[in-house]
Formats: sequence, C-alpha cells, structure tokens
Amino acid sequence: MAARSTADADFEPAKTPKRSVPTHRITLVICILETITIIALAIGLGIGLDRRHSCINVPDQAEATPATDRTSSTPTKRSSKIWQPTPGTTWQIELQDPLANSKLNVAVYDIDLFNNTAATVSTLHAQNKKVICYFSAGSYEDWSPDHDRFDKSTIGNPLKDWPGEWWLDTNSKNVRKLMSDRLDLAVQKGCDGVDPDNVDAYDNDNGLNLKVSDAVAYVTFLATEAQARNLSIGLKNAGTILPQVESLMQWAVNEQCVEYDECELFESFIQHGKPVFHVEYPESAPSISMQDVDKFCNPKGFSTVLKKLNLDEWVYECAGS
Repeated sequence: MAARSTADADFEPAKTPKRSVPTHRITLVICILETITIIALAIGLGIGLDRRHSCINVPDQAEATPATDRTSSTPTKRSSKIWQPTPGTTWQIELQDPLANSKLNVAVYDIDLFNNTAATVSTLHAQNKKVICYFSAGSYEDWSPDHDRFDKSTIGNPLKDWPGEWWLDTNSKNVRKLMSDRLDLAVQKGCDGVDPDNVDAYDNDNGLNLKVSDAVAYVTFLATEAQARNLSIGLKNAGTILPQVESLMQWAVNEQCVEYDECELFESFIQHGKPVFHVEYPESAPSISMQDVDKFCNPKGFSTVLKKLNLDEWVYECAGS
C-alpha cells in the first residue's frame, strides 16, 4: 500500500478568519500541474510515464505484478503464435527440387528454403497446410545462394558421401550471422517453422574440434533466434544432445532411427506431446514390399514416411505409425 503524503498528514486548517486557499489545495494544484507537464513531455519524447514519478498518491493496481514483468527492457515474445504440431501429424519432405506436388493429403510439408518461393508457401497455406523450411545449419554448401559470404576460416572437413559440403565452425560469429539471415528469409517467405540440418558435427570428423557442448550451444542459439521470429524449430537427428535441448524444440526430424536402432532416443518427444517426423530410406525404393513396411513403419506414434535418398517428390506414407 502506498504511504500517505507527509504534507497531508501534518496539515491543520488555518485559524485566522482570512479566506485563504488551504495549503493542501495549493499542493494538489501544483502536483496536478507538474503531472500534466511530465505527461506532455513524455508524449513529446515518445516515452512512457512511470507512475512512481508522479506526486499524486494513486493506488498502484499492478503492485502484485513481479517487478521483472514491469521493468524488463526485453520485447515481449509472441510465443502464442509459435506453431506446435502434435504427435501423428502427417507430412511430406521434398528437398531435391522446387516443390512438384502440393496436393498430397498431408498436414505438413518440409521443403527447401532456397529452392522454393513465398508463392509456393502461400499455395500450401491456402490448402491449410503448414510449411517447414529446410536449410543446412552446420555445413557449407558450395551451391547455396549465400555461399560466398562464409569466411574461409569457418570451413572444416568435407562431409562424407556428400560432395560440395564441408562442416562449419558453428561457434563463429560469421556463421551465426548468416544463419540468422536465413531465419529472416524463412520469415519473409512465410514459413511456419525451420528444419536446420547437420547440427551433429560432434559425431563426425569435422576438422574443427567441435564437441557435444558446441552442438548444445549452437542448437540453443538457433532455437532462440527462430522463436524470437515466431518460427517453430525441430531437432534434426543429433540424439546425443536431445536431453539438453528437447525443451526448446517443437518437434524432431529423424532420419533412419530404425536403420540405426535408436528410435527410443526420440520417444520422449511423443511423451511430451510433440511429433517425430521420421523418414527411412529403403534400398528398394520406390518399390516397397510388405517386408519393407514391416521393418520401417514400426515406431509407434512417429510420423513415418519412406523416401528415396535424394528426397524427391516420391513418398510412401506409413499408415497408422
């Protein structure tokens, strides 16, 4: 409760018969004039008026609000707008070329950030589909539109079996600035979320001495930057760091957990009401046998699709996975 003004507490009516203006009224008038002046200056300067600087003793209705909520200079995050899908959400992933088929009966498309336009995203949105935009967050690709903006010192060893790609120093300010720019591009194109790939350099011969702790720090950075832009984000593979970063993620994108016998690592996403967008690459694709279905369409609760390794438009959706 605010304290009473000392002037009000000590005030006594004048004993002379002279009709003079009471002191407390003069004080009140001065306070009102002072407050009006402060408000006028605040409006002119474009700043807010803090009620604690007013001499008028008005009860503060926000007194019960924690001080950190009232005085923080950090802009309010519109987290309520961040898209959170649920387990079992159907999906298609097509990264090879610009999207060829937008008519599949699925709820989510995972498409390449650079290969597709804002018009493509709008087309999908018009069909009430959500759009995840893929980009490699941990590798240098010599074909990406921004490849000439990477400092040479940030480039490590080549990715095995992926010509034209090299590991990146994810601790580099240069790399992080370019990834922030890619997130801005995702916003400009209207993406609902992002699928940042190659965040598991620690598990590869990266040539940059990147460890698990570096991956945790980098994924945390990406999540913070994405969500500040109202973009959802998923963990791509990298099961080793899942316990440290799952709370920051809205989903997981997993490749070949059946093949590598690691699906149980990602079950916590399902337990916490988040989907696992799961893909396997049968050698026989696009010819799929019942044996393939029995083997790969197994993880319960996962949103499983079978694809060719080049991730073109062909897809086999595992029913009821």
